[in-house]
Amino acid sequence: MGQVRPLYLEDSYLKEFTAKIEETKDGRYLILDNTAFYPESGGQPADTGTMAKDGKEYKVTSVRKMDGKICHDVEPGLAAGDTVHCRIDWARRYRLMQMHTATHILAAVLYKDAGALITGNQLNLDRTRIDFSMDEFDKEKILGYVEKANAIAAKGIEVKISFLPREEAMKIEGAVKLAAALPPNISELRMLEIPGVDLQADGGTHVRNTSEVGKIRFLEAENKGKKNRRIYFTLE
Repeated sequence: MGQVRPLYLEDSYLKEFTAKIEETKDGRYLILDNTAFYPESGGQPADTGTMAKDGKEYKVTSVRKMDGKICHDVEPGLAAGDTVHCRIDWARRYRLMQMHTATHILAAVLYKDAGALITGNQLNLDRTRIDFSMDEFDKEKILGYVEKANAIAAKGIEVKISFLPREEAMKIEGAVKLAAALPPNISELRMLEIPGVDLQADGGTHVRNTSEVGKIRFLEAENKGKKNRRIYFTLE
């Protein structure tokens, strides 16, 4: 039997779930039989929330992948074998989902209109960053790209999630941008598609419709030297 697919990959809107603690790691991290808590990765911060047993709640302060397992940093008091009811801090998660989908829309515009290659990003609740490579640093043009991204978001495009065999996904031009970083044991890739806008392998959480993003508001741009550029934005 293959490894269980984390719940957040199937449904970004799952706010609570029940799970069994399978083991503890390093005396503080809890590993569940399945989880909807997103572990910090790919520029997306980890979820926070609570685990409850017998009416008592324990705070989940961070989540990370260690040795291929999703590990939850939780207040002391729980042990392997316990069944827990888990709740995600939904306001935080949803804001990061909005930011993540906004990042994909803006990155797609930068790539298609300016040939800019995205080199990194860091999502945050109030201020998100996109790093990209582009010959010309022109703030007015960047503001134009932001407006175009807003026009796309306002169209209310359904965001689609699917799963493809690795070999099939690798044949889609531009869809697997970090192929070299993918562990060889990953045989199936989760694909995020905003039809007509973006298609790529992505393991993060997203909104179901681009209209949920709200409006992207440009904060600042930085010229990091050579072709390295950086944009900061927020949502309103």
